[in-house]
Amino acid sequence: MKTVTIIGFNGALASAITGVIDLFRLAGVTWARVHGESPHPYFRTHLLTETGEACRCINGLTIGADGSWQDVTALGENDLVIIPTIGAPIDQVLAENPGLVDWLSQFQSSNEDQVRIASNCTGAFLLAEAGLLEGKQATTHWGFSNQFRQRFPNVDLQPDRLVTVDGHIACAGGGMAWWDLGVYLVERHAGAQVARELAKAFVIDAGRSSQAPYSALQARRYHSDAEILTVQEWLDTHYSEPVTLASLASLSGLTERSLIRRFKAATGDTPTGYLQVLRIESARQHLENSRLTIEEVTRLVGYEDVSSFSRLFRKHTGLAPGAYRARFGR
Repeated sequence: MKTVTIIGFNGALASAITGVIDLFRLAGVTWARVHGESPHPYFRTHLLTETGEACRCINGLTIGADGSWQDVTALGENDLVIIPTIGAPIDQVLAENPGLVDWLSQFQSSNEDQVRIASNCTGAFLLAEAGLLEGKQATTHWGFSNQFRQRFPNVDLQPDRLVTVDGHIACAGGGMAWWDLGVYLVERHAGAQVARELAKAFVIDAGRSSQAPYSALQARRYHSDAEILTVQEWLDTHYSEPVTLASLASLSGLTERSLIRRFKAATGDTPTGYLQVLRIESARQHLENSRLTIEEVTRLVGYEDVSSFSRLFRKHTGLAPGAYRARFGR
Protein backbone atom coordinates (compact mmCIF):
# COMPACT_ATOMS: atom_id res chain seq x y z
CA MET A 1 0.00 0.00 0.00
CA LYS A 2 1.08 3.55 -0.71
CA THR A 3 1.32 6.05 2.12
CA VAL A 4 -0.31 9.45 1.63
CA THR A 5 0.89 12.08 4.09
CA ILE A 6 -1.33 15.14 4.47
CA ILE A 7 0.33 18.11 6.14
CA GLY A 8 -1.84 19.87 8.70
CA PHE A 9 -1.34 23.43 9.97
CA ASN A 10 -3.45 26.02 11.74
CA GLY A 11 -5.59 27.94 9.29
CA ALA A 12 -5.89 25.14 6.74
CA LEU A 13 -9.16 24.42 4.94
CA ALA A 14 -10.69 21.46 6.78
CA SER A 15 -12.41 19.92 3.75
CA ALA A 16 -9.14 19.87 1.82
CA ILE A 17 -7.74 17.68 4.59
CA THR A 18 -10.66 15.41 5.43
CA GLY A 19 -11.89 15.20 1.84
CA VAL A 20 -8.52 14.06 0.51
CA ILE A 21 -8.24 11.52 3.32
CA ASP A 22 -11.69 10.17 2.42
CA LEU A 23 -10.81 9.84 -1.26
CA PHE A 24 -7.59 7.94 -0.71
CA ARG A 25 -8.88 5.75 2.11
CA LEU A 26 -11.96 4.77 0.12
CA ALA A 27 -10.27 4.16 -3.25
CA GLY A 28 -10.98 0.50 -3.99
CA VAL A 29 -13.36 0.34 -1.03
CA THR A 30 -16.63 2.23 -1.68
CA TRP A 31 -17.08 0.89 -5.22
CA ALA A 32 -16.53 -2.66 -4.00
CA ARG A 33 -19.05 -2.23 -1.18
CA VAL A 34 -21.65 -0.82 -3.56
CA HIS A 35 -21.27 -3.95 -5.70
CA GLY A 36 -21.15 -6.42 -2.84
CA GLU A 37 -17.48 -7.21 -3.40
CA SER A 38 -14.57 -7.43 -0.97
CA PRO A 39 -12.91 -4.04 -0.44
CA HIS A 40 -9.34 -3.64 -1.64
CA PRO A 41 -7.77 -0.48 -0.17
CA TYR A 42 -4.79 0.95 -2.04
CA PHE A 43 -3.67 3.73 0.29
CA ARG A 44 -3.00 4.43 3.94
CA THR A 45 -3.12 8.04 5.12
CA HIS A 46 -1.35 10.01 7.82
CA LEU A 47 -2.13 13.55 8.94
CA LEU A 48 1.08 15.11 10.25
CA THR A 49 1.59 18.46 11.95
CA GLU A 50 4.71 20.21 13.20
CA THR A 51 4.47 18.93 16.79
CA GLY A 52 2.13 16.01 16.29
CA GLU A 53 -0.67 17.91 17.98
CA ALA A 54 -4.03 18.68 16.42
CA CYS A 55 -4.38 21.50 13.88
CA ARG A 56 -7.14 24.09 14.12
CA CYS A 57 -8.67 24.72 10.70
CA ILE A 58 -10.06 27.98 9.39
CA ASN A 59 -13.66 26.89 10.08
CA GLY A 60 -12.88 26.34 13.76
CA LEU A 61 -12.70 22.53 13.59
CA THR A 62 -9.77 20.86 15.30
CA ILE A 63 -8.43 17.76 13.58
CA GLY A 64 -6.25 15.28 15.43
CA ALA A 65 -2.86 14.40 13.93
CA ASP A 66 -1.19 11.00 13.55
CA GLY A 67 2.27 12.36 14.26
CA SER A 68 4.85 15.01 13.38
CA TRP A 69 6.30 15.70 9.95
CA GLN A 70 9.58 16.42 11.71
CA ASP A 71 9.98 12.66 12.13
CA VAL A 72 9.88 12.15 8.34
CA THR A 73 13.39 12.66 6.98
CA ALA A 74 12.90 11.19 3.51
CA LEU A 75 10.15 9.95 1.21
CA GLY A 76 9.92 6.23 0.71
CA GLU A 77 9.15 4.60 -2.63
CA ASN A 78 5.43 4.53 -1.90
CA ASP A 79 5.10 7.92 -0.22
CA LEU A 80 3.07 10.90 -1.40
CA VAL A 81 2.90 14.25 0.43
CA ILE A 82 -0.08 16.60 0.02
CA ILE A 83 -0.30 20.24 1.16
CA PRO A 84 -3.93 21.34 1.67
CA THR A 85 -5.50 24.74 1.03
CA ILE A 86 -4.44 27.73 3.11
CA GLY A 87 -7.71 29.14 4.44
CA ALA A 88 -6.28 31.85 6.71
CA PRO A 89 -4.45 34.94 5.35
CA ILE A 90 -1.67 33.53 3.21
CA ASP A 91 1.14 35.81 4.37
CA GLN A 92 0.26 35.00 7.96
CA VAL A 93 0.42 31.23 7.40
CA LEU A 94 3.74 31.48 5.56
CA ALA A 95 5.19 33.60 8.37
CA GLU A 96 3.95 31.19 11.05
CA ASN A 97 5.38 28.07 9.39
CA PRO A 98 9.10 28.60 8.63
CA GLY A 99 9.85 25.11 9.90
CA LEU A 100 7.42 23.55 7.43
CA VAL A 101 8.84 25.60 4.57
CA ASP A 102 12.33 24.44 5.50
CA TRP A 103 11.17 20.82 5.77
CA LEU A 104 9.51 20.94 2.35
CA SER A 105 12.65 22.34 0.74
CA GLN A 106 14.35 18.94 1.05
CA PHE A 107 12.01 17.61 -1.63
CA GLN A 108 13.09 20.03 -4.37
CA SER A 109 14.37 17.30 -6.66
CA SER A 110 13.39 13.76 -7.50
CA ASN A 111 14.84 11.28 -9.95
CA GLU A 112 11.42 9.78 -10.58
CA ASP A 113 8.61 10.90 -12.87
CA GLN A 114 5.99 9.76 -10.35
CA VAL A 115 4.26 12.59 -8.50
CA ARG A 116 5.58 12.68 -4.94
CA ILE A 117 4.51 16.15 -3.73
CA ALA A 118 1.16 17.84 -4.39
CA SER A 119 -0.72 20.95 -3.27
CA ASN A 120 -4.29 22.04 -3.42
CA CYS A 121 -5.37 25.61 -4.14
CA THR A 122 -3.37 28.15 -2.10
CA GLY A 123 -1.27 25.34 -0.65
CA ALA A 124 0.92 26.04 -3.69
CA PHE A 125 2.21 29.10 -1.83
CA LEU A 126 3.92 26.80 0.67
CA LEU A 127 5.53 24.74 -2.10
CA ALA A 128 6.72 27.89 -3.86
CA GLU A 129 8.01 29.43 -0.62
CA ALA A 130 10.10 26.28 -0.17
CA GLY A 131 11.57 26.70 -3.66
CA LEU A 132 9.92 23.58 -5.07
CA LEU A 133 8.13 25.40 -7.91
CA GLU A 134 11.03 27.53 -9.19
CA GLY A 135 10.98 27.34 -12.99
CA LYS A 136 8.10 24.85 -12.93
CA GLN A 137 4.49 24.96 -14.05
CA ALA A 138 2.00 25.35 -11.23
CA THR A 139 -1.54 26.47 -10.54
CA THR A 140 -3.40 27.93 -7.58
CA HIS A 141 -6.78 29.49 -6.90
CA TRP A 142 -7.48 31.97 -9.70
CA GLY A 143 -8.37 34.69 -7.16
CA PHE A 144 -4.86 34.64 -5.69
CA SER A 145 -2.93 34.40 -8.96
CA ASN A 146 -1.79 38.04 -8.86
CA GLN A 147 -0.52 37.67 -5.30
CA PHE A 148 1.26 34.48 -6.29
CA ARG A 149 2.95 36.07 -9.30
CA GLN A 150 4.12 39.00 -7.23
CA ARG A 151 5.72 36.77 -4.63
CA PHE A 152 7.02 34.06 -6.98
CA PRO A 153 7.79 35.63 -10.39
CA ASN A 154 9.95 32.70 -11.49
CA VAL A 155 7.14 30.15 -11.28
CA ASP A 156 5.33 29.39 -14.55
CA LEU A 157 1.86 29.97 -13.12
CA GLN A 158 -1.08 28.60 -15.13
CA PRO A 159 -4.12 29.97 -13.24
CA ASP A 160 -6.65 28.67 -15.77
CA ARG A 161 -5.48 25.07 -15.29
CA LEU A 162 -7.30 22.90 -12.79
CA VAL A 163 -4.34 20.56 -12.30
CA THR A 164 -0.71 20.99 -13.34
CA VAL A 165 2.01 18.36 -13.23
CA ASP A 166 5.68 19.19 -13.64
CA GLY A 167 8.10 16.40 -12.80
CA HIS A 168 7.37 15.02 -9.35
CA ILE A 169 5.11 17.93 -8.30
CA ALA A 170 1.39 18.38 -8.91
CA CYS A 171 -0.76 21.41 -8.09
CA ALA A 172 -4.54 21.83 -8.14
CA GLY A 173 -6.48 25.06 -8.58
CA GLY A 174 -9.40 26.53 -6.63
CA GLY A 175 -10.81 25.38 -3.27
CA MET A 176 -12.63 22.14 -4.07
CA ALA A 177 -10.18 21.07 -6.77
CA TRP A 178 -8.89 18.51 -4.26
CA TRP A 179 -11.55 16.28 -5.84
CA ASP A 180 -9.79 16.50 -9.20
CA LEU A 181 -6.32 16.28 -7.66
CA GLY A 182 -7.28 13.24 -5.60
CA VAL A 183 -8.79 11.35 -8.53
CA TYR A 184 -5.78 12.22 -10.68
CA LEU A 185 -3.31 10.98 -8.05
CA VAL A 186 -5.30 7.81 -7.49
CA GLU A 187 -5.08 7.16 -11.23
CA ARG A 188 -1.32 7.76 -11.25
CA HIS A 189 -0.67 5.55 -8.23
CA ALA A 190 -3.40 2.89 -8.43
CA GLY A 191 -4.49 2.84 -12.07
CA ALA A 192 -7.20 4.28 -14.30
CA GLN A 193 -9.83 1.69 -13.42
CA VAL A 194 -9.59 2.40 -9.68
CA ALA A 195 -9.79 6.16 -10.36
CA ARG A 196 -12.86 5.78 -12.60
CA GLU A 197 -14.63 3.69 -9.99
CA LEU A 198 -13.75 6.19 -7.27
CA ALA A 199 -15.10 9.11 -9.33
CA LYS A 200 -18.34 7.22 -9.98
CA ALA A 201 -18.72 6.21 -6.33
CA PHE A 202 -18.26 9.82 -5.16
CA VAL A 203 -20.27 11.25 -8.10
CA ILE A 204 -17.33 13.40 -9.19
CA ASP A 205 -17.13 14.95 -12.66
CA ALA A 206 -13.68 13.67 -13.59
CA GLY A 207 -13.70 15.42 -16.97
CA ARG A 208 -12.97 18.96 -15.72
CA SER A 209 -9.67 20.47 -16.83
CA SER A 210 -10.04 24.21 -16.31
CA GLN A 211 -11.08 26.63 -13.57
CA ALA A 212 -11.49 29.39 -16.14
CA PRO A 213 -15.33 29.25 -16.08
CA TYR A 214 -15.22 30.17 -12.39
CA SER A 215 -12.60 32.90 -12.50
CA ALA A 216 -13.13 36.65 -12.67
CA LEU A 217 -10.99 39.26 -14.38
CA GLN A 218 -7.77 39.80 -12.50
CA ALA A 219 -6.94 43.50 -12.26
CA ARG A 220 -3.28 42.98 -13.24
CA ARG A 221 -2.43 46.30 -11.64
CA TYR A 222 0.25 45.18 -9.22
CA HIS A 223 2.84 46.96 -11.37
CA SER A 224 3.93 50.61 -11.19
CA ASP A 225 4.30 51.50 -14.88
CA ALA A 226 2.37 54.79 -15.07
CA GLU A 227 2.00 54.81 -18.86
CA ILE A 228 0.61 51.28 -18.91
CA LEU A 229 -1.77 52.10 -16.05
CA THR A 230 -3.07 54.99 -18.15
CA VAL A 231 -3.78 52.63 -21.04
CA GLN A 232 -5.47 50.11 -18.74
CA GLU A 233 -7.70 52.76 -17.19
CA TRP A 234 -8.74 53.98 -20.64
CA LEU A 235 -9.48 50.45 -21.84
CA ASP A 236 -11.62 49.83 -18.74
CA THR A 237 -14.21 52.31 -19.99
CA HIS A 238 -13.70 52.15 -23.76
CA TYR A 239 -13.31 48.39 -24.36
CA SER A 240 -16.49 48.19 -26.43
CA GLU A 241 -15.24 50.79 -28.91
CA PRO A 242 -12.97 50.13 -31.91
CA VAL A 243 -9.43 50.07 -30.53
CA THR A 244 -6.17 50.12 -32.47
CA LEU A 245 -2.63 49.64 -31.30
CA ALA A 246 -1.74 52.99 -32.83
CA SER A 247 -4.39 54.80 -30.75
CA LEU A 248 -3.17 53.12 -27.57
CA ALA A 249 0.42 54.03 -28.37
CA SER A 250 -0.61 57.65 -28.93
CA LEU A 251 -2.49 57.65 -25.62
CA SER A 252 0.53 56.33 -23.73
CA GLY A 253 3.13 58.48 -25.50
CA LEU A 254 5.06 55.33 -26.44
CA THR A 255 5.90 53.75 -29.75
CA GLU A 256 3.86 50.70 -30.66
CA ARG A 257 6.85 48.42 -30.09
CA SER A 258 7.60 49.94 -26.68
CA LEU A 259 3.92 49.76 -25.71
CA ILE A 260 3.73 46.05 -26.49
CA ARG A 261 6.97 45.31 -24.64
CA ARG A 262 6.10 47.31 -21.53
CA PHE A 263 2.46 46.18 -21.45
CA LYS A 264 3.61 42.57 -21.55
CA ALA A 265 6.18 43.16 -18.83
CA ALA A 266 3.64 44.92 -16.59
CA THR A 267 0.57 42.72 -17.03
CA GLY A 268 1.79 39.46 -18.52
CA ASP A 269 -0.38 40.06 -21.59
CA THR A 270 -0.41 42.04 -24.82
CA PRO A 271 -2.70 45.08 -25.21
CA THR A 272 -4.88 43.05 -27.60
CA GLY A 273 -5.02 40.09 -25.23
CA TYR A 274 -5.90 42.35 -22.31
CA LEU A 275 -8.66 44.01 -24.35
CA GLN A 276 -10.11 40.58 -25.14
CA VAL A 277 -10.15 39.69 -21.46
CA LEU A 278 -12.01 42.93 -20.63
CA ARG A 279 -14.60 42.21 -23.29
CA ILE A 280 -15.03 38.59 -22.23
CA GLU A 281 -15.47 39.65 -18.61
CA SER A 282 -18.16 42.13 -19.62
CA ALA A 283 -19.87 39.43 -21.69
CA ARG A 284 -19.81 37.09 -18.69
CA GLN A 285 -21.58 39.71 -16.57
CA HIS A 286 -24.27 40.19 -19.23
CA LEU A 287 -24.78 36.43 -19.60
CA GLU A 288 -25.04 35.96 -15.84
CA ASN A 289 -27.34 38.91 -15.07
CA SER A 290 -29.40 39.75 -18.15
CA ARG A 291 -31.73 38.17 -20.70
CA LEU A 292 -29.96 39.75 -23.66
CA THR A 293 -29.47 37.44 -26.62
CA ILE A 294 -26.00 36.19 -27.53
CA GLU A 295 -26.09 38.48 -30.58
CA GLU A 296 -26.89 41.51 -28.40
CA VAL A 297 -24.14 40.65 -25.93
CA THR A 298 -21.70 40.25 -28.82
CA ARG A 299 -22.36 43.77 -30.08
CA LEU A 300 -22.41 45.32 -26.60
CA VAL A 301 -18.87 44.19 -25.84
CA GLY A 302 -17.39 45.35 -29.13
CA TYR A 303 -17.69 42.44 -31.57
CA GLU A 304 -19.80 42.03 -34.70
CA ASP A 305 -19.42 38.38 -35.67
CA VAL A 306 -21.22 36.04 -33.25
CA SER A 307 -19.34 32.92 -34.29
CA SER A 308 -15.94 34.59 -33.80
CA PHE A 309 -17.04 35.94 -30.44
CA SER A 310 -18.30 32.51 -29.39
CA ARG A 311 -14.97 30.88 -30.27
CA LEU A 312 -13.10 33.55 -28.32
CA PHE A 313 -15.47 33.19 -25.36
CA ARG A 314 -14.95 29.42 -25.28
CA LYS A 315 -11.19 29.89 -25.47
CA HIS A 316 -11.21 32.10 -22.36
CA THR A 317 -13.85 30.32 -20.27
CA GLY A 318 -13.93 26.76 -21.55
CA LEU A 319 -17.65 27.10 -22.30
CA ALA A 320 -19.77 28.37 -25.18
CA PRO A 321 -21.80 31.51 -24.30
CA GLY A 322 -25.06 29.57 -24.12
CA ALA A 323 -23.56 26.86 -21.92
CA TYR A 324 -22.03 29.52 -19.67
CA ARG A 325 -25.41 31.21 -19.20
CA ALA A 326 -27.08 27.87 -18.48
CA ARG A 327 -24.56 27.17 -15.72
CA PHE A 328 -24.15 30.62 -14.15
CA GLY A 329 -27.18 32.67 -15.21
CA ARG A 330 -29.38 34.09 -12.44
